Amino acid sequence: MRISVGRLSPSRWSVRTRVTAAATLIVLILLVAVVVLFYQAVRGTVYGDLHDRGSFVVTDLTTIVSTTDPHGTLPVQDPDFTLLQVVNAEGGLVASSESLHGRGPLDVPPPRVPGRPDYRTVDIPGKGAVYLVTDSVRTPDGLRIVHAGAPISALTQYKGLVIGLLAGSVLLATGAVGWIVSLSVRRALRPVRVMSAELAEITGRGTGRRVTVPGPNDEVSELGESVNVTLSRLEAVMARQRGFVADVSHELRSPLTGLRAQLEVALERPDDEDWPAVARAALADADRLQGIVSDLLILAKLGAGVHVARERVDLGELVRAEVARRPRRVPVEVEVDERVVVRATAHHVVRLLTNLLDNAERHAASRVWVTATPEGDEAVLQVLDDGAGIAPEDRERIFWRFQRLAEGRERDSGGTGLGLTISRDIARAHGGTLVAADSDKGARFVLRLPLDKPSRFPGP
Repeated sequence: MRISVGRLSPSRWSVRTRVTAAATLIVLILLVAVVVLFYQAVRGTVYGDLHDRGSFVVTDLTTIVSTTDPHGTLPVQDPDFTLLQVVNAEGGLVASSESLHGRGPLDVPPPRVPGRPDYRTVDIPGKGAVYLVTDSVRTPDGLRIVHAGAPISALTQYKGLVIGLLAGSVLLATGAVGWIVSLSVRRALRPVRVMSAELAEITGRGTGRRVTVPGPNDEVSELGESVNVTLSRLEAVMARQRGFVADVSHELRSPLTGLRAQLEVALERPDDEDWPAVARAALADADRLQGIVSDLLILAKLGAGVHVARERVDLGELVRAEVARRPRRVPVEVEVDERVVVRATAHHVVRLLTNLLDNAERHAASRVWVTATPEGDEAVLQVLDDGAGIAPEDRERIFWRFQRLAEGRERDSGGTGLGLTISRDIARAHGGTLVAADSDKGARFVLRLPLDKPSRFPGP
């Protein structure tokens, strides 16, 4: 059976598995470190006690040897250090305790410096492991080597058992911690699983369903609230999208229906029809369809954030050029300051100006005014007319797609209803704003765009 290496990679593990593995590994490392330190501390304490007691025993024994140079049996002063022996310089046995009767001299090298005992662990046949302290002392009869030993076979015998118990405790504690962490993470992620299941059941049909927000005020509850906010926004976007599709369908249906009706009527009596007039009417409907499609394409590009190169544009010069480009129904007065420079896409700003000027011309009674001035860090363009104006409750609605007031439909039946929508989207795409503001007479549109920074510090 082949096992995929990718499935064993920690990056493919669930959150519960990763958290459990990380916590268990950390606890295992900490417990191993604690057990090792504990064992070393206990071992150090035991051997430290043997070291101190062995020093006292060998000191007493060297004092006795240096003063009396005993032969035969040595008395035992410490109940643990029962293995005592005195050997001469030639390696001959001089005296020993009862525990070492019948044994020859211990095969242990003498200390290199008298008065400085050597401490070691040796294995003595029949006695097992022994902690041995060796010193040397000079007597009238020559150099004597003194040994004092304490059997530690019990300590070495149970060493493996102690290590095994400690290792077992570490494994048991690590397993318990891993189990507890796994259950805790599973319990903590239960609301996330519930939200995931509810999200899988929610469709884009505008049912208004939301995920369940868990009770405690924590990160998971904040996630649930964020998900619900996102669902509300998506539902609103989908509702606007459906409305937009319905509006587009309606706007496209009207010229298509008119075009079809004209052609069907003309084909019923082809000999009696004025075919140039039919062609002109069909061309007018085709122009309206082309206008709608072009405006929709611009809106799609703006909404998708398609990158378009920008350059420094003198807003005043652009206004003068657009006003002078073609004659209009009413006079247009232009008042612009010098060097009102913005960084923008020139043809987008031209489209915005064209829409505002066409709208003002359509509603003006006798005159249109255009101004462009800097205010702080912004360039402010205003387009005013002396028409009937816009009611306060309609000043936002006119920027909606395919929204045209009754007066606009009467004055221009061939419009698409997307001009002001496109204008506001262009302003927003350039980091600015476009609003219908208060006015003493007529409509007043105010465009604000960020000034290009170098334009505020013109060179000499």
